[in-house]
Amino acid sequence: MKVTKLTYYFLCIILATSLLASCQIGKHYSRPELNLPHTLDSLSVDTASIGDYAWEKIYTDTTLQALIRKTLTYNKDMLIAASRVKELAARKRIAIGDMLPQIGLRVYAERERENYGGNHYSQDDEFDLKGTMSWEIDLWGKLRWAKDKSVADLIGSIENQRALKMSLVAEVAQTYFELVALDNELAIVRQTVDARRESLHLARIRYEGGLTSETAFRQAQVELARTATLVPDLERQITLKENDIAFLTGDYPHHIRRTALPEDVLLPASLPVGLPSSLLERRPDIREAEQALIAANAEVGIAFTSLFPSLTLNASYGGESDVLSELLKSPWHLLSANLLQPVFSWGKNRARLKAQKAALEGATQAYEKVVLNAFKEAYNAIADFNKSKEIYETRLRLEQASKSTLDLAQLQYINGVIGYMDLLDAQRGYLNAQIGLSNAVRDKQITVVRLYKALGGGWKN
Repeated sequence: MKVTKLTYYFLCIILATSLLASCQIGKHYSRPELNLPHTLDSLSVDTASIGDYAWEKIYTDTTLQALIRKTLTYNKDMLIAASRVKELAARKRIAIGDMLPQIGLRVYAERERENYGGNHYSQDDEFDLKGTMSWEIDLWGKLRWAKDKSVADLIGSIENQRALKMSLVAEVAQTYFELVALDNELAIVRQTVDARRESLHLARIRYEGGLTSETAFRQAQVELARTATLVPDLERQITLKENDIAFLTGDYPHHIRRTALPEDVLLPASLPVGLPSSLLERRPDIREAEQALIAANAEVGIAFTSLFPSLTLNASYGGESDVLSELLKSPWHLLSANLLQPVFSWGKNRARLKAQKAALEGATQAYEKVVLNAFKEAYNAIADFNKSKEIYETRLRLEQASKSTLDLAQLQYINGVIGYMDLLDAQRGYLNAQIGLSNAVRDKQITVVRLYKALGGGWKN
């Protein structure tokens, strides 16, 4: 009967304190007012965005797709981010566990023999078997603020993992396109070196035949040597790019398979970019920054509620006896409540609250900075995309005109109409135009990469 009454009273206490703990004082989170622009692109007001496409639909090169998949599986930063998510998931479970009663079991045995003065031999044994429970009642919401912070930290780590995936997909794609463009530039330079050798052979013949001066012959030698110096530098850059890709894929440096650079990249006249408000949801780095802001707000709640008393209930029930055989016949119970209130702490608690409020202000500015940077990247990427086609077309016309000029100059030089310096100018112009056109094709590919990333694409699949 006593046990029944004890249980009844204890349940009443739990019910009463649970009702008292129904409040969570402190200012709850609300997203800062951002005053977003009305559109991202004056040419489009569609709510759709290429940021919603799977990256396989954007990067159709199967070799590049294999590199991206390998990166997302073995990249060390991705593996570190995954471990961080696991860690914070466990910490969230700890925060939730702190809100619940802590239950334990004590088994204790002690055998003591005393003989003071040598004539008073006695024994003082003790045997305990007790169940214990301790529960901090969340009167003001401090534990719930701690739980909110742990949830925000966990979600933020997930968003960080997504943001990292978005960045890695873009980085692998851009590095791959740059590598392919370097291959093409090296091929152009090697062809030019072969052409320079032919020019040097022709200059030697004309010089030895008395048709030109020694200056033209020496200039042909200089030009061949100057062009040849470009080869090892390009080979060095190619090796470095291969090493970059190998590192991204979590591997040691090795040769990277790739396809040839296309003659042109066909882009649509426009790509859907979506609305500014949707960019906040598509970009995981923005969502990560917002979770950091939510966590900072929860830290303020924890510091504020720490100014108030804390209430802890303790209960123990079991048996206690000095004879082991009578342990179960000797019931024992204890109920207690501890009310703790900071009395004088030299202003530490209030200083902690001020510090957390200042940290919240910093987190707010950091969030707004991430938003501003995201919109800057989006506007820059849109501007690059809109101009990439025009840049390619102008460089294509330049390459075609330079080729015609070189063909005419070679014919005139053979016939003695122009000097070698005029031919040399035409050769240089054509080389620069070829490299410029190759870079224009590369830049068209990279503009899609940057636009896709800026709009929050590459992490959803």
